[in-house]
Amino acid sequence: MKIAIQGEYGSFSHEAAMKLVPDGVIAPFSLSADVFEAVASGRVEAAVIPIENSLAGSVLEHFDLLLTHDLRVERETLLRIRHNLIALAGVATGEIERVFSHPVALAQCRKFLAAHTAMKAVAFYDTAGSVKQLVELRDRHIAGIASEAAARFYGAEILEAGIEDNPENFTRFFLVRRAAEAVTDPEANKISLAFSVENRPGSLVAALTELAVIGANMTKIESRPVQGKPWEYIFYVDCQIQSAADGERAVEALGRHCAMVKELGRYREAGR
Repeated sequence: MKIAIQGEYGSFSHEAAMKLVPDGVIAPFSLSADVFEAVASGRVEAAVIPIENSLAGSVLEHFDLLLTHDLRVERETLLRIRHNLIALAGVATGEIERVFSHPVALAQCRKFLAAHTAMKAVAFYDTAGSVKQLVELRDRHIAGIASEAAARFYGAEILEAGIEDNPENFTRFFLVRRAAEAVTDPEANKISLAFSVENRPGSLVAALTELAVIGANMTKIESRPVQGKPWEYIFYVDCQIQSAADGERAVEALGRHCAMVKELGRYREAGR
């Protein structure tokens, strides 16, 4: 299976993709929009995307892209995120002047960076991409913050391991495929939905009450503005369900109160 990811080889998305599809062939893209387009157009069979981090919150762009593409979540996994300071082999920590990484990774290593005032943090498009860059440049004064896999893949060296502020750092990833080809797990116990409600008092409460009535346990809710329609919102929810069939009941229940309902996927909940 050819799987698109946002980022470079050795990224956390690459690691998650290998966890979900061990024999998958990775196709890296710089932009998330290109990842989704590649799946929708059939250039790749699937994509693995981060959807939520336990410290940084939701990846909002990916919610919007799921809504606007005819794709379906087939599986999910959780990945423990361990950040490492990585540089060329033989470089000492004291030689580092600039540290490149994705803005979220830099934010999750604030204490380390604050304790090393000689290092200037520089935002970059990808964690693994920062390691790829320093190896290509052969610059002894720059480092990247990325995974152990990135260091191995590009032949770099970990100077400081586990530099994240909080060890309870997990990212949830989705495996998404074209809706017509996605397979619903018969043991699915979770569903992701997007919906909008009528602009009238109590409509959101009524919609959520319907989910409670059928026994769906809502574990997440997120709102996003509707482009071009000020003060109108799309709501994204994740619910635990008793069976895959309960997913149908959830969609029907919301349909009685919502202007729009879209099922994003029914799948088995990932454990830590």
